[in-house]
Amino acid sequence: MNIQRVWQLAQFELTRLFATKRGLLALSAFAMLWLMILRYPIGHAVPFLSSPEFSGIAQELAGNIGLKALVSWPEAELAIFWLIALYSFPVFALFVCSDQTVGDRQRGTLRFLSLRCTRDEILIGRFVGQFTIIFSLIALTALATLAVMAYRKPELLLSGIALATTLVLQLSVIVMPFIALMAVLNLICSSSRLSIVLAILLFTLGNALLSFFSYYLSVLDVLFYMFPGVQLLDVAPHSNVPLILWVFPAIQTVALLSAGVFIFRRRAL
Repeated sequence: MNIQRVWQLAQFELTRLFATKRGLLALSAFAMLWLMILRYPIGHAVPFLSSPEFSGIAQELAGNIGLKALVSWPEAELAIFWLIALYSFPVFALFVCSDQTVGDRQRGTLRFLSLRCTRDEILIGRFVGQFTIIFSLIALTALATLAVMAYRKPELLLSGIALATTLVLQLSVIVMPFIALMAVLNLICSSSRLSIVLAILLFTLGNALLSFFSYYLSVLDVLFYMFPGVQLLDVAPHSNVPLILWVFPAIQTVALLSAGVFIFRRRAL
């Protein structure tokens, strides 16, 4: 595998988002959504949590669901950012990364690319490109949240930078298997819309069916670990989280990409 060709393929994904009208329109919609999140949930939730009328209720509720440590963070804006980003970015990744190879296969350009690089390089290059995009968006939203926090309490800037860096890295690890899943679905679906529909069915109907059968046959519980994001509820408290829960998304990513390589090598272009 040639690293330079992989990076060139990844750069194409970046160009498609940051240098085209369609990509810039999607970025504008994403920016407007996060401006609203910064303005209301993040900007207003801090006074809400610190008010004497609601602080006791918030502490009790957070304790019941295992999130009491987050409520007590001095960097309250980052705590709220963590909870919102933890559940929104994996879903966002499913939609943003829905066209990694299927569009090229429809247009016939995938066969052209395969003349100049291997199929493994195409698959990994597109994955790296999509991961770089999601990582950049996570970092930008964390930076914006950090700015909101620094405006409220400048003395928390240094500790906020360290915490924001940690959150960005952890969120990036969490979204990796979602990007890899869409890479695999792109190989077995005929369109990006169908890959999104299949992903939704996998997380809804597939999860429901597995829950039903595992109720009668408990050994099937191990199959839940095939689903990306199975550990989200466990990592949400962000304290005393076992190391394996941060390593597990990387294991899922390697497994999914390995399955993608196996399928791609045997699929006609």
